[in-house]
Amino acid sequence: MIHPTAIVDSGAEIDDTVEVGPYTIIRDNVSIGSNCVIGPHVTIDPYVEIGPGCQIFQYASIGAVPQAVRFKGEKTYLKIGRNTIIREFATLNRGTEFGGGVTEVGEDNFLMAYTHIAHDCKTGRGVILANNATLAGHITIGDYVIIGGLVAIHQFVRIGDYGYVGGKSAVVKDIPPYVIAAGDRATLHGLNKVGLKRHGFSANTLSNLKKAYRIIFRIGLTVNEALERVLAEVENTPEVLTLVNFIKSTERGITR
Repeated sequence: MIHPTAIVDSGAEIDDTVEVGPYTIIRDNVSIGSNCVIGPHVTIDPYVEIGPGCQIFQYASIGAVPQAVRFKGEKTYLKIGRNTIIREFATLNRGTEFGGGVTEVGEDNFLMAYTHIAHDCKTGRGVILANNATLAGHITIGDYVIIGGLVAIHQFVRIGDYGYVGGKSAVVKDIPPYVIAAGDRATLHGLNKVGLKRHGFSANTLSNLKKAYRIIFRIGLTVNEALERVLAEVENTPEVLTLVNFIKSTERGITR
């Protein structure tokens, strides 16, 4: 059902099951999947693809051009995965040609009020951004990451799977998977044990991650020395290897 006060461009593709609230504006080259609910006073700009089952609350701005001085009006995209919830006044921008051309929000994300996802960011499955969390451009967020309120993340930073970032943090370097980080500037505060247990990680996996964490971050070794020791002394479970490979591939440096 589309409210009679909504303005929907004829070039938009909207499934018959979609609900569109009053005074919402949906422009051309927008695709909205089945069973989505678009609230009142939402603006959805061109080149946006929204998967099925999403909810977008009032006053959200979806797919506006990026806040990037190098952007020159090129055709770029925003893709939003299924079953994602976007709360009031959230802002999600399209990508840039120089950054890959696509901003991607994963499935089952929960983006709370006033969150901002800038150009060319990518979030994984099950990501939660609390109120006023802000992602600068080109940021990659892994699966099942939780970002606290009032967190600011520097451009090009990566946050690994199952990470947790405490509120009011400033993040300027990569945060490895499975850990808790907080502070200005953010530092590590151990494994995200509660989150890992909630997601069904075994006692053996937690034990090996704890050993790896201690070697890498707590006994004063260089990064290379620590990674070599982890591979030699800790059971090389998939999770341990994910942690090691994430650290090896950093470009901005690792939060410690």
